[in-house]
Order: sequence, then C-alpha cells, then structure tokens
Amino acid sequence: MPDIEVAVQPRRGLPVVVLARSGEDAFAPLLGPGGADLGPDWAEAVGLTGKAGEVHTAATHGAGIRWVAGIGDGEPQQWRKAGAALVRAFESRASSDADAGRRVTRALQLTLPPEAGAAEVAELVLGVSLGGYRYLVSANAPKPRLRTLRLVVGEPGQLEPLRTAASRASAFAAGTTATRDMGNTPSNVKDPAWLANTAVKLASQLPGLTVNVYDEKWLAAEGFGGVLAVGGGSSRPPRFVTLTWSPAKAAGPHIALVGKGITFDTGGISIKPADGMHLMRTDMCGGASVIAALVTVARLGLPVRVTGLVPLAENHVSGSAYRPGDIVRHYDGQTTEVSNTDAEGRMVLADALGYAVRKLKADVLVDVATLTGAMKLSLGTRIGGLFANTDDIAARVIDAGERCGEAWWRMPLLADLDDDVASDIADWRQCPPGPGGITAALFLQKFTGGLPWAHMDIAGPARSDKVFDEVVPGATGFATRTLVEFVASYA
Repeated sequence: MPDIEVAVQPRRGLPVVVLARSGEDAFAPLLGPGGADLGPDWAEAVGLTGKAGEVHTAATHGAGIRWVAGIGDGEPQQWRKAGAALVRAFESRASSDADAGRRVTRALQLTLPPEAGAAEVAELVLGVSLGGYRYLVSANAPKPRLRTLRLVVGEPGQLEPLRTAASRASAFAAGTTATRDMGNTPSNVKDPAWLANTAVKLASQLPGLTVNVYDEKWLAAEGFGGVLAVGGGSSRPPRFVTLTWSPAKAAGPHIALVGKGITFDTGGISIKPADGMHLMRTDMCGGASVIAALVTVARLGLPVRVTGLVPLAENHVSGSAYRPGDIVRHYDGQTTEVSNTDAEGRMVLADALGYAVRKLKADVLVDVATLTGAMKLSLGTRIGGLFANTDDIAARVIDAGERCGEAWWRMPLLADLDDDVASDIADWRQCPPGPGGITAALFLQKFTGGLPWAHMDIAGPARSDKVFDEVVPGATGFATRTLVEFVASYA
C-alpha cells in the first residue's frame, strides 16, 4: 500500500491532484491554486463531469502532469471511489511510462479542499490504499506502484485530526489487504498449517495479541468432531487457531469472533461441479477476516476484550473422508446427522461456537463465513447476509458496515423452520429442507448457548470477478472492516 503523508506544506516537484465535483461547480477547482493552469476550456475539451471515479490528466507548461479526479456530490463514499480510480489510473500510466522508457513518478500530492473532514480523508485513504491491490505470481518484474500520497491541509488546526483519520483508515486498509492476500493464496500453498502460521506471523508484530495453534491430536482429545470430520479426507490435517486480545482496561463484553477456515473445498463425497471449483481457494475468507480483524483491533489498541477463533480444514475426497449419513459429535456434546458433505462450513463453526460458549465464557458471538450459495443468489455479490438473535447486535453490525463501506441486509430467523433442524437419529440435521441460508443460520444458532449472536454470510461479497469502487477481482477482504468497527462500537 502507498504511504499516506498528511502535511501543512506541499512538496515541490510532486505531481498535483485536483478534485472536481459534479454539477455546475465542477470547473471551479481548476481555476484555483492547484489547477490554475487548466481551466474550463480544458475541462470542456476532455468532457469533465466531476462524477466520482472519473480521472483525467493534463500536461501543463513547466509543471509536469496535473491529475483531475472527480468526487461526485462530495459524499464521503464518493471520495473512496475517487481514490481507487485515481490510484488505478496513476499506476496504469506509470506502467506505460516504464514500458516506453520514460521517467516514472512514484508520488502524488493533493491539497484538500476546506470542506474535507475526517470522514472524507478516511474514505480517500481507503480508496487509494485498496484500489490498486494486485495479487500476481509471475516471473515478470512487478509493475510500478504509487509509493506516496501527500495530503496537504489548508489549516494547521486540521493537521492532527486528519492525520488520525488517515492513520486509522490505513490500519483498516492493511487488515483488508491481509484478508485479500490470504484469500488469494493458492491452495497448493495454503493448507491449514500455512494459514495458522500466517496468523502467528501477523500477530507477532503486535504486542498484546497472542496466538495459539492446536493440531489434530489436540482437536481429537478435546472433541472437535466437526473439524476432524471435515478435515479427515485430506492428507493435510486440520488446525484450530485462537487469537486473544485482552487489554488491561477493557470495556464492554468479551466478544468472540468465529471464522470459517476451509482452505480448499472440493465438497467432499458430495463433490462440487468442476466449473468454479478453483474459486474454493477463497472458502477460508471468513477465517481470514477474523485473523485480520484481530490484528487490526490490536494495531488500533481498542479497549475491548476480543478472542478470534478459526477452525481450519481442507474438505477433500479420499477413503477417510466423512460421509452423508454419518453422525458427528461436536465440542459441546451435541450431535449432527450429516446429509451433505459440501455443507462443511457449519460443521466446523459448530465446534468453534460451542468452544466460545463453554470454554471461553464469551458474552457476545459473531461468526462469519462463505457459507451458502443461497445467500449469494438472494443478495448478489455486494451485500452480506446478516442473521441475528437480538436487534441490538444486528444494528451494531449494520451500523459498523455503514461506517466502513460494507453493506449488510438482515435476514429472518424463521421460527416455523426451526423444528426442521431436528434430526430423528441425532440432535440436529446438518442440511434441513427449505431456504438454505436461513436453515444454515438456524442450525448454527443451536450452538450459541442463547448468547447474543450474529451470523454473517459472505458467500457473495467475499470474492469479485470485476472492478468496482475499491474492489478488484479476487478475494475482496469483505467483512474485515465491519468486524473491527463492530468491536469498536463497544469501546
């Protein structure tokens, strides 16, 4: 990610970015100090509208390149879109310049308009930090990147508040990037042990954040039947990761965040179709978001006690794979009748939720998972599905998402479907009939011990096949920022 500088004075020699609003005042910034050498004639010639995400360049006499980025109506989310479009346009030009043997600039500066506050700066930083994200394994030399964005404030009194906003946004962006990196790593590299070690490496940078990794022997001794069943078909055994953030002066409840960590999902014996199976390397994005959220919580020093739980397994096909018709005993003693081995996420989450209730004595539970295709069909690829057993916890998740640019839609926990979760030969049925996203949530609810609980289904927005706003194709990092904002709501 580029370094973000917030300063009172501009730096000589850096290319300048001018912001333009949509509407009648789109040309106004071009006549001010930053864009005085452009003006309305140039704007009309290039068709400038000022809409968010619009980026133009102009060569100026003696001053190099000017960049003009549209911020639409100026709402904070439009600044995020503008920042993402700006960094992509900048790096595209830098790549062209490098290929042509021209000098490549690696920095930009932008003088903030008077109306720019903490919200606008935070969104701009998120866009710039995430919009140019790439994951590429290649023998070719990497393309040039934006190294520095210098934001120049108009008043010295704005300096510290805007530096704080930019620093916080950078921490959120780093968490999102970490989730994307874990999600995009191919599964020939990313097995349960690799992802557990990655959690250890990320946490080692932050004093006060502790990580424990438990192997298959410990899982068997402790009774994690769901994790062992799902991971039993793979030659690469499962793991269980706990991340603990327990500040000395913690406020509010003890929050347990639980993330599905299936490092690859063939579907098991209930095998998936070949089309799209390669995308199952991102089936651990819920677990990655929990790991990255705990790292971000620690980086920000939030005064809230939080534990992250990530059950890790690879759902594979072999003679030792679990079968439809099996009965599995979970950590808390409850049993599940297996009907579809491709519904493996709820099996590992059930163990971890039971552990949070019985072992950790948590006060609030949140689980996040790429759980059901039904939720992707219901809400598409830009909105996460939210189930909650209290209005308060639902409102906290939705509000957290609004603050960080992630949308959630609350789904019902339909009481008339609750009896369908019961099994004739075990406590619960893994895959009851009916609407798949809802029945999956009803199944998970059986393992929450009646605690305040939210289930976040990110099957749709966890990955993308196109560019929009700050999102690029591949793992998106969706839910990481929401989890951090949710924790912050208790501070």
